[in-house]
Amino acid sequence: MKALLRIRYISLCAALLCTTANAEEFRSQIVGDIGLGGYYTGDILRGDQNQTSVLPYVDFNYGRMFARIDTFGIKTLPLGYGHVELIGRFSQDGFDTNTPSLTGLTKRENSLPIGIGTLQVTPIGGFMLNAFHDVNASRGNIIEAIYGGRVELSNVKLYPLLGLEYRNKEYVSYYYGVSTQEAANSSYATYQPDGATNSLIALIADFTLTDDYHLHLYARRKWLGDAIRQSAIVDKSYLDTGYVALSYRFK
Repeated sequence: MKALLRIRYISLCAALLCTTANAEEFRSQIVGDIGLGGYYTGDILRGDQNQTSVLPYVDFNYGRMFARIDTFGIKTLPLGYGHVELIGRFSQDGFDTNTPSLTGLTKRENSLPIGIGTLQVTPIGGFMLNAFHDVNASRGNIIEAIYGGRVELSNVKLYPLLGLEYRNKEYVSYYYGVSTQEAANSSYATYQPDGATNSLIALIADFTLTDDYHLHLYARRKWLGDAIRQSAIVDKSYLDTGYVALSYRFK
C-alpha cells in the first residue's frame, strides 16, 4: 500500500511539473541541430575492442522537449538560468562476455538511466547537474556535475568541459564486479566494489560550414575511479570517447 501511494505521489508531482505554466514562451518548432555522426568508444575491458557506430546526431529544443546528443528530456519549473528537467539517457555501457578474456561472466545489459537535472546557462558558462537511476538491470545511481566554457573564433565555437561523475556501489558492482558464481565459472576472484568517482575533461568544436550546415567534433577523456580501475576485468585507467557529425541547423 505504501509503495502504491509513493508511485501515485511521484506521478502527481511529475504531472504538476510538466503542466506548470511559466512566463517563458516555448517555440512549437525545432530549434537546433539534427544530422548524422560517427561515434567512437574506447575499450576498458580485458579482451574488448574499441567500438565505432553511426547514429543520428541531435541537439535541439522543441517546445519544452529537448535532445542533447545522448540525453533527452522535458523542461518543467524555471530555476535560475534554466529549468528543472525530467531526463533520460541513451546508454551503451553494457557488454557481451563471449570473449576468451571474459568467459564465465554473465552478459551486462545496457543501463536505462532516468532522472532529474538542470542546465544553467550563465554569463560565466554552463553548469549541468544531473541525477539518474538505472531502471534496468543494475538498479544503480549516477550523479554528474559538468561545467562548460565557451570560446568564439571566426568560424568555430569551442566548448571546453570539466566534470565529475559518481556511480554508486550497485552500478559499479553490476558492470565491473565479479559474483561468487562468476568467480567459480571464470579465472577471476570474487570482487564486490564500492562506488566510484570519475573525473573528465572534454572539448566540443562547432564549425560553421554554411548558414545551415555545421560540423561538430567532440573528444573526451574520463579517468576511472579506484573501484572501477581495481576490477580484474578492467585493464585501463581511463575511457576515451568522441564523435564527428554533420548537421542541419533549424532556426
